[in-house]
Formats: sequence, structure tokens, C-alpha cells
Amino acid sequence: MDPPAAKRSRGGPSGPEERDARAGAARGRGRPEALLDLSAKRVAESWAFEQVEERLSRVPEPVQKRIVFWSFPRSEREICMYSSLGYQPLEGEHDARVPFTRGLHLLQSGAVDRVLQVGFHLSGNVREPGGPGEPERLYHISISFDRCKITSVSCGCDNRDLFYCAHVVALSLYRIRHARQVELRLPISETLSQMNRDQLQKFVQYLISAHHTEVLPTAQRLADEILLLGSEINLVHGAPDPTAGAGIEDANCWHLDEEQIQEQVKQLLSNGGYYGASQQLRSMFSKVLRGLGGHRGSGDPGADTPPPPHLHIPAQVREMLRMQDSNGARMLILMTEQFLQDPRLALWRQQGAGMTDKCRQLWDELGALWVCVVLSPHCKPEERAGWLQLLCKWDKLEVCPLEEGNYAFDGPSLQPTVAPSSGPSPESAPGGGSWPYPPPEPAHRAALGPCPPGPEVEAAGSRHTVFSRALQAGELHWNDAHLQRILASDTYGPSLKGNVGGDKLTFDSQGRPLWLGEPFPTACARVDTLRAHGYPRQALRLAGAMVNTLRLQRRHQLESYKQQKKELLQKGSTCITNTEGWVGHPLDPIGCLCRALLEACRLEEETLSLYPDEGSEKRKVAYQHVPVPGSPGESYFAMALEVALLGLGQQRALPEGLYAQDKVVRNEEQLLALLEEVELDERLVQVLRKQAGLLLEGGPFSGFGEVLFRESVPMHTCARYLFTALLPHDPDLAYRLALRAMRLPVLESTFPAGEPHPNPLESIMSNRFPRWFILGHLETRQCELASAMLMAAKGDPKWLHAVLGSVQQNIHSPALLFKLAQDACKTAAPASVPPDTTLLGIALELGLQVMRMTLNTMTWRRREMVRWLVTCATEIGPQALMNIMQNWYSLFTPVEAATIVAVTGTTHATLLRLQLDGPQREELWACTRTLALQCAMKDPQNCALPALTLCEKNQAAFEAAYQIVLDAAAGGLGHAHLFTVARYMEHRGLPLRAYKLATLALAQLSIAFNQDSHPAVNDVLWACSLSHSLGRHELSAIVPLIIRSVHCAPMLSDILRRWTLSAPGLGPLGARRAAKPLGADRAPLCQLLEAAVAAYITTSHSRLTHISPRHYGDFIEFLGKARETFLLAPDGHLQFSQFLENLKQTYKGKKKLMLLVRERFG
Repeated sequence: MDPPAAKRSRGGPSGPEERDARAGAARGRGRPEALLDLSAKRVAESWAFEQVEERLSRVPEPVQKRIVFWSFPRSEREICMYSSLGYQPLEGEHDARVPFTRGLHLLQSGAVDRVLQVGFHLSGNVREPGGPGEPERLYHISISFDRCKITSVSCGCDNRDLFYCAHVVALSLYRIRHARQVELRLPISETLSQMNRDQLQKFVQYLISAHHTEVLPTAQRLADEILLLGSEINLVHGAPDPTAGAGIEDANCWHLDEEQIQEQVKQLLSNGGYYGASQQLRSMFSKVLRGLGGHRGSGDPGADTPPPPHLHIPAQVREMLRMQDSNGARMLILMTEQFLQDPRLALWRQQGAGMTDKCRQLWDELGALWVCVVLSPHCKPEERAGWLQLLCKWDKLEVCPLEEGNYAFDGPSLQPTVAPSSGPSPESAPGGGSWPYPPPEPAHRAALGPCPPGPEVEAAGSRHTVFSRALQAGELHWNDAHLQRILASDTYGPSLKGNVGGDKLTFDSQGRPLWLGEPFPTACARVDTLRAHGYPRQALRLAGAMVNTLRLQRRHQLESYKQQKKELLQKGSTCITNTEGWVGHPLDPIGCLCRALLEACRLEEETLSLYPDEGSEKRKVAYQHVPVPGSPGESYFAMALEVALLGLGQQRALPEGLYAQDKVVRNEEQLLALLEEVELDERLVQVLRKQAGLLLEGGPFSGFGEVLFRESVPMHTCARYLFTALLPHDPDLAYRLALRAMRLPVLESTFPAGEPHPNPLESIMSNRFPRWFILGHLETRQCELASAMLMAAKGDPKWLHAVLGSVQQNIHSPALLFKLAQDACKTAAPASVPPDTTLLGIALELGLQVMRMTLNTMTWRRREMVRWLVTCATEIGPQALMNIMQNWYSLFTPVEAATIVAVTGTTHATLLRLQLDGPQREELWACTRTLALQCAMKDPQNCALPALTLCEKNQAAFEAAYQIVLDAAAGGLGHAHLFTVARYMEHRGLPLRAYKLATLALAQLSIAFNQDSHPAVNDVLWACSLSHSLGRHELSAIVPLIIRSVHCAPMLSDILRRWTLSAPGLGPLGARRAAKPLGADRAPLCQLLEAAVAAYITTSHSRLTHISPRHYGDFIEFLGKARETFLLAPDGHLQFSQFLENLKQTYKGKKKLMLLVRERFG
């Protein structure tokens, strides 16, 4: 598509005398506008000036001047769009970074001067103040225009971007606001035609003299060609005139630098993202579309957040389409081609990876834009054919993104099959999304009946790219007679033309028009297209007809469900009737209808801002009830609410793929954000109540129905909105609806109610088909709904217990249940206010359920959960605390019960909180001791010591705990735990019991010859010290145990020396009894000495078997310690000498080592 030409050739002169051309000034003085100006306006908008000259042999100068005058754009809207890509902000809200705002400031500061319009060419100067210490800068601007569109611009600032610079804006606004002050001249060719030969020669010579450095070579070349009789220039009639406007064949569109668009998009992609690559580009796309044709879910009335910067590119295209600017399609083609050349597309395909989320959103919007472009109601057939040809070519590219957002998806479809019907029905129409045509009774029965036998899935269809829906839209048209009548009149009904649709329903029973021409999402795309192309009234009429059809569908569905309700309830399951849901659909049908309806009800325009995400807080949109023509009591406002609830409450299968599932969630949140902006009045509350009741009665067609499909999208988010909105007006309905929505069908069928969760922390997604990538998000929304109900039901035991039962049945995530229990506890027991005991009890019940669910799957949060449960029970009272202690087997591990529950339940702070008297305190302590003893019996290894500690103040309980330890020692309680308990006993002043436990520990211990650093070394030395302190008898009894358990020579010699330093036994108050130290050669130490000597001998031989030269020094030191032990015996010197001789004979091959032995020991 070539850019518009800036010049054309002019023929001979046509110059009558100039007359005063101030037509139109009379309008400014309050008089009617002159007929000449009225006619000139229409001609200037639609006809190229060449066409005017061809129609009329002689055009008077005043007529020429008025046509030229009115050919410049008259609205600042287009200037703003092409400079800041948005509307002009209100006074006081300008942003200095936007070219339009900067140009406006320049205009208001008087920076524009020397403005001259010559024909269809405008020129002028703009003076811009320099920065600190910089001189003022002067820019010369030239603008060509034709038929109220700027066709080319030039500025001395050399701006190279997609939009006009501030200087072009300043000059354009000057021409629009001060048009009467601009000096106006006819095209230069008209002026030249009035000159004689001498005047022309003087004109040319002065022109060359003024600009000889720039134009002299060109002037000489042209002169040479003109003087050459056979030259090409002499064969052409007339000469080019850049001020004469465009020719008949020239394209009439606003100036758009296609090459620069391509460069900017390439730069955008080269920076690795689909969002603002530079501040200037971000500024370009920062203005959100408003009202007509805005980005879905953003920039529309009621949307809570602006779209991200990367989605403002399609927003600009939508703005152009709305203004019926042909550059919209041109810009979309250029952008699409550049995005298809992104090298990352091929990389993602090779890797079988999905796109980034921002990238996917942009491609989705491009696909939706192409639907709007192809479905344009006013495009020429050849234009549509060209677009479809491009789309077909792009659709066949291997790198073309798929609609489901995953290049790796080549397997079979995971969606359930739709039950077959016995006849043709629009429910199975191409394009997906069952369209509400009331099918014959057998079809309804088939759709509602049991699923047909056979495989759960069917083979996927052909490859479906982001352009597939636009290609399908290319098969649609606007020439249906019934459709045209719907669009043409607000009062179209059967009284006018009758039923024009043949055998197809065209009106409902009340005479309101219906539209049954195509699948519902496609029909909604028509509404979006009409809005996008600047037909808001027609879009509203079609939206109204579609709402009528939706209502008719619902009536037929309810009638059909009533006939088969008993059968379905007995079966308890159903097939899905809509595999392609309306919420999350690529064409966003529900959003299209809602925005079209709400737009008609908007009370006032929002504050316009070029940067909606910055500055002051966004004003809330206000709506009013606008009556629907021909429907008394109806309003478009109520219709919008009804449509949104119908779409959100539709039972639909969760789509395949992470991105498609995420889009369902995002679209649902956008619709709900739109509804939350609406302030409910009495009329809307009635609509809300009616729709809520219909959702509850909707059967398999409603996500709130009694029977659900297993893969059905949950209703938690929608139900939370409905619950909050209905609660002040109809609490019973609000609770019934929210409780019904608590279901999560996929988990209910995986974990039947009443059965324990096999592993609540293990993801079930890997075992399911298809995978629910957003399961965690859905479970969180389920928890939020339950929390909202619990908080609202405070003080109402009936609903509190109803909510508790629903939570226990439907929520399967322990973490979310725990959070719910915590929230309920905080709500039930606020500071300085008496607690709600019922809600506290429910919080405790939820906590107990969490304990049961996670008992066999320990998590890092268990300690937190157990402590919180004890705190919650404490808030309720001592009986609740004792109940969890008495039933600890099903709630806690023995360690948790003994170390957390029992200890926390008997702390000083807990006792103060409970405010118990003496008998009650003793009862609690008795329960705690019983708990401790039970835990010690079940897990003595970890609970024996805590049990002893808890039972210290009760002799009988303490003795029972001690006996449990003794029994456990016989059953295999480890030496480490026995030593720990033994030390505790010594600390408690029970040395004999400590000695007993120490001997039991030694009996289980075994320290090898090379385990010098065994972890039990210190425990053994402590036990030896304990036995030595008790007396000779205890020491004699422990020696055999030491000899049998310890085979490490250095350790045995260390024990021996410790025992020989002092006499055994302690006197009263620690004074040592008068007794001689024991000798190593006498009983009972002589046995230990023999064991130590034997250990040294054995260890020496063992070490020499595999010794290396680098360990020779260590071995010599080892022999030195051995000699010290040998010398403790009477004949120790002789024994050591014999030992060395034996080593020398046995290991005489180790000459170097034996030499070292001789040097050290002789």
C-alpha cells in the first residue's frame, strides 16, 4: 500500500481576478453559514481537487479558496491521535512528555509565527526555548494535506518516530484554532499563471538567487531539459505543483511512515519484549483507548486498571478503525509482518516451548483486531480479499502462533465430546460456543442425557492459529435482511415485516428481535466490530437482540432440565454442553456485550489522561439506567449485569493448556472488576436476585446447578462477588448460592467425600488428564469464598455450621484450611471484645481437620499449626484443651504431643489465660501427665525425657515414666537416649538411677579399636566418673561392661588413669572418704589394665598391616602411649620389651619403621 502522493501535475492557467473570500465569517457573527462554505466543506472532505477541476472547466477563485480553506483537518482529535495516540486531555491534566501536550504549550506561548497556506500546503516557524544556557531554537515546518487529512509532514527537528512531533502539532493546532488569521493563497501554479514572461523570469531568478546553494544544480538541469525539444519533460502537459493537492487516483489517508513503523517495531522486538522499548515508544502507546473499541478489559468504562504498555499498540489500531481511518489496517499489517519475523518464534517452536505471557496477550489482541478488520461493515470487497489473502499466507507459516499458546501441543484434544443430537442444531455450529438457538426436544434430551459410550476424548481438528477466527470471519457478511433491520431501527418488530427469517426464529414471544445467524462468540464479534468501526447505536441494537436470544435459550434449557431433573440427580453427573466457554474465549463475547451495553449507560465521560496509570486517582465511572426501546421497564444497565452474570455462571469445561486456563481466570477477573465498579440500586438488586435464583436452578447449564461435569470451571470468584452483593438484601439466597459454589468437581471426584486425603501436599496434577495448571489458584479462590462466608456468618450459628460442613467437604488443601482456621480465629476473638464461641469452635474444628490431614505427611509448618491449635483451644477454654490432649493419637505425633502440646498447654501464660482454680489446674496437669506417659510408651526414644520432665512434680507419674524408660532399654532404646536420660537423672539428684541407666546404655555400646572420636566417648567417661563417685562396688560392676563395650586402647588407658588418681566414693556433702586410691594391678582395675594392654597389642598389629611411611611418626607416638600403659603393671617393662621384639621379628621387612622403633625404644 503506497503512501499518498504529495504533488500532482497542473495544466494551463485558470485564474480569474481575486475576490474577497471571507465566507464563513458571518457564522461567527451569529448569522447562518454561507451556502458557498457549506458546499465547499462537503467537497473538501470528499473530492480531490483534480476531480473538481475535471468536473468544471472553470473554477472561480473564491470557490477554489474556500475549498482549499476547508481541506485542512478541522478536528484536533486526529492531530492528538497521530501525536500522542489518544484524546486531548482536559486543561490542567497535560503531560509535558507527550508531543501533543508540548505542541499545545508551544501554541499557547505564542511560539508559532509566519504561517502561510499556499494551496494544499501549510508552512510556518516554531520557536522553542532552549535548555539552561542554550539559545532559542527555530524550526521550519511544512505540512501537506488533502481532503481533511494530513498527507505528509516535514520538520527541521528531524523527528523520526511513528507520531508527529510537537512542532507539527503546534502548527496544525494554530491552523485549526486561528484559521482566519492564516494568510491563504491559491496553489502556486495559479499564481504563476497570472505572470507574464518578464515576471516569470524575474521570479525564477530571484528564487535561484535566494537559494542558489541548494537549487542551482537542479535549476540548471531542468533548464537544459526544457531547452531540449525532444526531452521527456517537454512531452508532459503541465508541471508538478506540490501545493495543488492529491490526484484522483492518489490514496487519501493520513500520513503514516511505513518504513519508520517497521523500524520501530523491530527495535521493540530487539529489546527482548513486546512492551515499550524506549520512553518515547512507551509514551506513544500509553494512552488507553476509551469508549468505542477499547482494548478488552482495559480502557473501557469500569475497567479498574489500564492495559499494560505492550497492549497499547493494538489500542492505536482500534482508535484508527473507530475513526474509519484506512491507516488502521495498514498499521496492523505492518505490525503483524514484523512480529511474524521475530526470531524468537522459530526458537520457541524448535524448543516446543510456550510464549511469554505478555507476548501471548499481544498475539491474542492482534488476532481479535483482525477479526474486527475483516468483519468491517463498510470495507470494499477487494480490500477484504486482500486481507484474507494475507491472513491465509500468515496462517500457513510454521512460526505462526497457535491459539492455545503452545507450540508443543500436537496431541489429541483433551476436551470431552459433546453429546450427539438427533437433528441439526446450532449448538454444534462451527466456531464453538453453543449458540442459543432453541433446538428440538430430542436434541435437548441428548444434550442433557448421559454421556455416550466411547473414549473420553476425540481427535483434535486442524491446526488452529491466532488468525483462524479472522479467516472464519471472512466468510461472514452483513447483507442478511433480518440483521440489517435489527441494526437500522430501535423499534423493529414483527408488526413491521413479519417473520423474515423463514423457518428460523426472528422474534421472541414478546415481539423482540432475535439474532440466530451464527455461533454466539461470532455474533458478539459483530458487536465488537460495530463499536470498533464507529457504529455504537448499531452495536447496541445487535447486543439487545442477542440478550433477547440468550433469555430464550435459558427458558428452553430450564424447561428441558425440569423434564429430566430426577434422572440427572440420580446419576449425579452430566456431560458438558459447552466445550468452548464464553469467559476466557479468544473473542471475549461476554465482555463485548457488557461493554456495548454499559457504554450506552455511561453518565459522563471519564477524565481524559494521556497517562492513566500515573497522577491522580482514577475517577469512578458513573452509570444511569437507559430504557430499552420497545421493552417497558427494561434498561441497558440491567441488561449488562444480566449478561455478565449469565456468562460468568455458565457451566463450561476448563480449556487445555496453561495459557488458555490462565486466560479464563484473567477474563473472569476483568468482568468482575467491571461489575464491582457498578453501584447497585434497587433495580439492579432485583436483577441480581433473579439471576442468582436462575443460576441455582440452571441444572447442567449453570455452574451453580445441582449437577456438575467433572472438568467444569469452578464458580468461586463469581460466587464471592454475588455473595457480597446479595448479603445485605437477601442473606438466605447469598448463602445458598455461595455454599453451592464451594464445590471443586475435579477434586471431589479424585478424593470422594468422607475419605481421607492420601497425600494432600503432593500435586495431583501429574496424575490427571487433562492437567489443571491453575489448580492452586482455584483452590485459593475457593478458600477466599469460604473465608468471606465465615466472616459474614459471625454470630449466626446456623450459617456458621453450614459453612463449616461445606468447607470440610470441599476444601482439600491443608495449607488453605489452616489459613481459613487462622482467619476465623482472629475474627472470632478480636481484642477487647468478648469472643464468638461458635466461630472459635469452628476455627478449632478446621484446625483439627488440618492436623488429621497432615498427620502422616509432615511439613515444615506442622510446628506452627500445632502451636496455633493449642492457642485456639486455650481461647475456647480448658475443656477444649484437655479434649485435644485426650485425643492426641489422631491429631499429633508423640513428639508433637509431648514437646509442643503438653508443654504449651501448661506454660505460665496459658494457665493465666485459662484462669483456673486449684482443682481445675490439677485436672489439667493430670491430663498433661497422662498424655506424656502415653507418648513415652509410644515413642520412648523421643518422648521419654519430655515425659520425665512433665511428671517431675508427681512421684507416681515420675516412677511410671522411669519404668517406661527401663522397659524401653530392654526393647532396644539406643545408648545415646539412655545416656541423655541418665544425665537428667543425675541432675535431678538420683545418681543410682542414673548409674542404672548408664549401665544399660553401656551394654548396648560398642567402640572399635580405631574409633578414638566416637560420639559416645564423653558419655562413657561420664559414666565411669559416676560409677567411681558412687563407690568401689559400683565401679567393680561397671568394669566388665567397659571391657566388653570399649576396644579403643587410648580410651581404655584414659579410663584406667582416671580411676587410679583417687579413691572411689564420695562422703557427705562431697567430701571424699578416707581411703587409698585403687592400684592398677589389683582388682577390679587389673582386668581393665589387661584389656588396655591387649587392645594396644591388637591395635598395633592392625595398624602395621596397612601402614604407609607418612604415618610412621603417628605410630611411634602411639607406641609411646602404649608403653605408659604397659608400665602400670609390675612386669610392664618386660611385657613391653617382648612386645617390641615381636614387632621387630614380625615386621622386619619395614626396615625404616623398625629403625625408628629402635631409635626411640632401644
